[in-house]
Amino acid sequence: MNRIRFSDPWVPYIARLVDAAVICGSGYLALHVRRLLDLSIELPGDLSGYYGLITIAAIMFAALPTSVYRSWRGSQMPSMLAGVAGRWAGLLGLLLLWLFAFKASEDFSRVWFVLWAAVALACLWLERLGIYLLLRVLRRRGFNLRHVALVGSGPAAENLKHQLVSAGWSGYKVVLSVPNADAMALEQLAFAEVDEVWLALPLGDDAAIRLSLYALRHSTATIRFAPDMFTLRLINHGVSDVLGVPMFDLSTSPMTGTNQLVKWFEDKVLSSLILLLIGPLMIFLALGVKLTSPGPVFYRQERVGLNNKPFHMLKFRSMPVDTEKSGVQWGGSAAKATTRFGQFIRKASLDELPQFLNVLKGEMSIVGPRPERPMFVEQFKEEIPDYMKKHMVKAGITGWAQVHGWRGDTDLTTRIEYDLYYIENWSLWLDLKIVVMTVFKGFVNKNAY
Repeated sequence: MNRIRFSDPWVPYIARLVDAAVICGSGYLALHVRRLLDLSIELPGDLSGYYGLITIAAIMFAALPTSVYRSWRGSQMPSMLAGVAGRWAGLLGLLLLWLFAFKASEDFSRVWFVLWAAVALACLWLERLGIYLLLRVLRRRGFNLRHVALVGSGPAAENLKHQLVSAGWSGYKVVLSVPNADAMALEQLAFAEVDEVWLALPLGDDAAIRLSLYALRHSTATIRFAPDMFTLRLINHGVSDVLGVPMFDLSTSPMTGTNQLVKWFEDKVLSSLILLLIGPLMIFLALGVKLTSPGPVFYRQERVGLNNKPFHMLKFRSMPVDTEKSGVQWGGSAAKATTRFGQFIRKASLDELPQFLNVLKGEMSIVGPRPERPMFVEQFKEEIPDYMKKHMVKAGITGWAQVHGWRGDTDLTTRIEYDLYYIENWSLWLDLKIVVMTVFKGFVNKNAY
């Protein structure tokens, strides 16, 4: 069995030293670039203050406890780079607070500080990227492997095997497979030279789990439990520590902690900028609505948003004021009476523009599942599996379903599948991708009425 590997205990320490050197080198490089810029405000002759700040930052980044130096084996590169960026941004924030608290911020060049921040982050990313790609190549060639014993034969075990085949760079290799968790088969685990044991067993099979753990009672291998929960519809599943008790997250909103702050910032900034840009257009549309039919400019409609809470969604009115006096029905948008101007703005989705005001008020998000009326929510939650999970995030003006054409009178079950995909895979980059897709193909659509 190939047991060739690097000296794992030393890798984090080497990485810390390299990070510290990168931060110091980036600070000195930024000073040199700042001199070359030859701006009106010259750098002082004594740069000891700059060198001190750079050294403090390098020591703090490399020495303080952090998950940045944990093993990233089996993890994806974007999450690793995001972790480095978050730590660097947090450290810079602490340094700025310290400088302001001691009224020392004026002693340092702002241009240099920005250059240092950008150059250091770029270099830290390049360093991690180089190490990451090197390890991928080495692991594909059989170096630095972790040997795994896999217990189980259900969907969870098959999925793990499939993932290992498609991700040979991870460095995991199954050297022993135990399909049935019975006493005789599990005897192999007691003598297996493996680094990890993965138990891919049904969550409710308490007997098999206990039997496996008993067979491994003398083993020093890392034991991981990958419960077979493929029959369940899981949203952002994982494990959380609550009051010191590990709990399986089967269905959770992605909008917690830092994600919630990022989403709030994204909505406020983008909605403010967009409203400034489309302000003249909205004035023109408001005049068009007012001059082409009697009644109010805005149409306020009760919808259901985050955590099933109702709110009034704004639209430019595209129908006569008495259109729904006989009742409301879902669908049939093309057959509903509209004014001539209203037909135009609905076809181009311009009637949706006032919803940026809902976003600014915090009732909606720019990107998210489209909201529905309360009476239809009550109906659909009994007819469509997992329909209510769309309310785990704020309703949006546009969404993953909409940019793929699932809007208007299209199949609602498929639309919900797209909404749930968005919730489970949310990221800032996915939001920005949807915004760009909306600009190019989301406004005018054959299913828009």
